[in-house]
Amino acid sequence: MLNHGQIVRLIFGLKLRELRQERGLSPAELARGCDVSLSYLNEIEKGKKYPKADKILSFSKFLNVRYDQLISTALPRRLEPIADLLSSKVLQDFPLAMYGLEPAQLFELIANAPAKINAFISTLFEIARNYELRQEHFYLAALRSYQEMHDNYFEDLEQDVRAFVASHQLVPTLTALEAILTQEYGYTIDRTALADNAVAAAGRLRSVFQPKTKTLLLLPSLSQGQQAFVLGREIGYNYLGLKERHYASPNPLEVRSFEEVLNNFRASYFASALLMEEDSLVRDLRRLFSAKKWQPAALLALLTRYGVSPEMLLQRFTTLLPKQFGLNSLFFLRFDQPQAAAPYRLTKELHLSRQHNPHGNELNEHYCRRWVSLRLLAEGRALPTEGNAPHLLLGIQRSQYLGTTDEYLCLTLARVGAATEPAMSVTVGLRCDDNLRQQLAFLTDPALPLKVVNETCERCPLADCEVRAAPPTQVQHATERASFEVAVAALVQG
Repeated sequence: MLNHGQIVRLIFGLKLRELRQERGLSPAELARGCDVSLSYLNEIEKGKKYPKADKILSFSKFLNVRYDQLISTALPRRLEPIADLLSSKVLQDFPLAMYGLEPAQLFELIANAPAKINAFISTLFEIARNYELRQEHFYLAALRSYQEMHDNYFEDLEQDVRAFVASHQLVPTLTALEAILTQEYGYTIDRTALADNAVAAAGRLRSVFQPKTKTLLLLPSLSQGQQAFVLGREIGYNYLGLKERHYASPNPLEVRSFEEVLNNFRASYFASALLMEEDSLVRDLRRLFSAKKWQPAALLALLTRYGVSPEMLLQRFTTLLPKQFGLNSLFFLRFDQPQAAAPYRLTKELHLSRQHNPHGNELNEHYCRRWVSLRLLAEGRALPTEGNAPHLLLGIQRSQYLGTTDEYLCLTLARVGAATEPAMSVTVGLRCDDNLRQQLAFLTDPALPLKVVNETCERCPLADCEVRAAPPTQVQHATERASFEVAVAALVQG
């Protein structure tokens, strides 16, 4: 994280460099005029050093600028976006070291080309304003990039889980996890307070932690697997010593820092690894993959075996498939639909190795209905409802991108309620390459349907799509632009 002193040093260096260049002075000329070494001046201009008061006075006299103006943290108007970036909460909270960057490297980049960096930053700010990107979007995108850098597998967290299980001789049942939280960490578990809460009843809260009393409020309608995950995550926060954190799940409030987002991810990873032990699940996956025919019942049995939700299971797949099977060309998607008449929303995504589609978009376009992720949601809505129990659907599909040879095996689990109830689907997509063919014996099973897919209806030229939800407006606009360019080129040629 950037601290105040680092920001002050960089701003001073940028101002000094700007004033020197305005006066047509070389670094050597300014160094001689102010009786400082050239190397020391270079370190000042790059934000690595901050001069003492007598040297600042020398600079102010030689450059004919007021002392207080020189030490002010205000930058010239054309460099204001850099000041905005340096003072922004996003940059101050961002752990550069996690990405292999040191503040000095950022300082040097800005100091060496301030005008170009300023233009670049201005462009980013303009894009953020136009698309109403919030701080939360940036933090979540940064977390996804961090996961992708590590193929979504974190050996340190896996080892922490193994050490915790060994030290407690733990079989991670709901009862055992609750006993650890209450007896070892002093928690109180309350399963009644959220029962009549309006926010929780609307499906916007599953759990709330009250730090003053160490009370964990749990929505009573949560399944045992969902409760176990929440308890496991709380154990993760405590065992890993993570202080800055979310207090509600799903988090309904504005994200306060990147550390909060990262800690929530680490605690959640801990919980998933606790409930689905690595070696055990890898053995089960090898059995599933070695079958000559697709065995949907075998995959559904994993939900029961580990007592987890569809999202927890497929998220855990994304941590183990790259590491243990070498399947790192994969993606994970979660689609939500609040009620039957509402649009589909892509609420979670992770892409490893390649830029797979679909991606989330804020353009109000319609995601391709040929994706098994959305097909299962539509099929679930058409099923008769029995009481309040949602339908659990499993689907698999080989998806080929229109106009390419890119193909992905997409495995989807969906939970669909009544027309007025929320529905969600989670999907893991695996690139169909030689590695996948070697790992999955059932990949050639003729029972696996093959569908040509695209990203959104608006960008899809497929003429005979039976589930198109919107006309191909972007394709039409592209055709019109191409015709216009041809016409203009003909006029230019005479």
